[in-house]
This record gives sequence, C-alpha cells and structure tokens, in this order.
Amino acid sequence: MPALPARTAGAGAAVLLLVGGCGADATAEPATQIHIAAASDLQFALDEVIRVAEQDRADDLSVSVTYGSSGTFVQQIANGAPVDLYLSADQDYAEQLIEDGHADEDSLFRYAVGRMVVWAPEDSPADPDQGLAGLTAESVDTVALANPEHAPYGAAAVAALEDAGVYEDVSDKLVRGENIAQAAEFVRSGNADVGVLALSLARAPEMRDEGSYAEVPLESFPRLNQAGVVLAEAPAEAEELASYLQSSDGQAILADYGFYPPEWDGD
Repeated sequence: MPALPARTAGAGAAVLLLVGGCGADATAEPATQIHIAAASDLQFALDEVIRVAEQDRADDLSVSVTYGSSGTFVQQIANGAPVDLYLSADQDYAEQLIEDGHADEDSLFRYAVGRMVVWAPEDSPADPDQGLAGLTAESVDTVALANPEHAPYGAAAVAALEDAGVYEDVSDKLVRGENIAQAAEFVRSGNADVGVLALSLARAPEMRDEGSYAEVPLESFPRLNQAGVVLAEAPAEAEELASYLQSSDGQAILADYGFYPPEWDGD
C-alpha cells in the first residue's frame, strides 16, 4: 500500500473533490482540505457517504481519501502522515492513536460493525454456498484474504477458518492482499479462485453482478467494531464529517453496504 500523501492523494487512493458553488474563482479563498485514512472495506460506502453529506454545502471543501489496512495507517500516522480523520476496521487501532497522543479520547466514535462473506466470481470453481468448508475442495486452488498482521478483516478471516476447523487444510492455498480491497481484486482479476472478504465490498456495484457470496457466521470470528478518531488539529469539517457518518442518513448508507450499526446487539 502506498504511503499516505503529503496533503495530496497517493497512487491507488480514491480522491474526491467536492466543491460547492457555481464554479472556480481564482480570487476565492482556497478550499478547506480534509485528509482521510480509511479502512479499505469502506472503499465504496464512504465515497457515497461523502457525496451525500457534501451535496448541499455552500462552501468549498476538498476531501482526499486513502484506503488501506488499518494497522498500516497507524504506523504511518505515527511517522507524521497528514491525516485529519482516521476510520478503522478495528476499534483497537483507533484507541492506539489516542494512547499515542495523536487524538483526544473524546474524538473516538464507533460507526459500524463489519461482516464477512465467502465471495467468488461466476466462473470460479469455488461454490460460496458451501461456506468456509467449501474452500477445502480439490477444485479450489487459491483463497484470497487480507494480511492478518495488520488488516482486521484478515485476522477475522483466519479466526473464522480456525473456528470452522479448515485453516490447516487451506493454509497452502492462501494468498494475502495488503488489505481487504486488494484481496477482493485478487479474486476479481482471476489471481484467486475465491476470497474471504468484507460484505461491504461484495455489495458494491463493481462486484455484486460479477459473482455470488455466502455470509460467514458472525459468531465464528471476533466482532469487527469499526471506529474512528478525529486527529489532533484537524479542521472542524473533519468532525462534521465524522458526525454525519454517525447520523441516520450516514448509517442508512452504511446499512445499504451490509454494515450493522455500532450498537448492534446480535438480534
């Protein structure tokens, strides 16, 4: 994954320039800039949240988003990467930034509970309806997941495979993406037969018509409490965007992509 940019978006980042008003004015004040480091399971959902949140703004706002693994972002922020809003797939990483003095405790918020699926394209030899057990089939050569060392969905996938009693049987088949979006791309591109992926990616327009999926039982892996923090000295607009993500409108968009609300109790 590319390093976070110095106030610009790096290679592989999704960049959104959201400008209110009727057009550019060379004499106008520069747009307020917000830099977001977001877990890659948000790659499509967050784009939509930002579009809806900013469509009625009267002022100029430039938002850049870099998607990647939550753990890698923590390291980059510790090394001085310019981030205003951090959205993690694991609350522990967000709390680590607070412990390290990069954000105030009051800025911590949960925004979702993540879900996982077994996803395969239509021409795959894998049958997602067989769930994790189906990954042991001789016809399945490669299984994509995110790197469990720094990607929460990767760690959750390993836990689920162990819970299903198939990890040892499939360990030689595993191909690890730097993050969950890269793991999904491995499957879409044919470099893996099947993937253990985030439901939010499987529901995105780019993937939902290309294959099928079956959900991984939530009780088979540690709960993916997704949380964020507003970093110290971030502009007020970063906190406003965090608040919108938690609002009923923001939560409705996340629900469309398969996220459970942060207060979900299992019912």
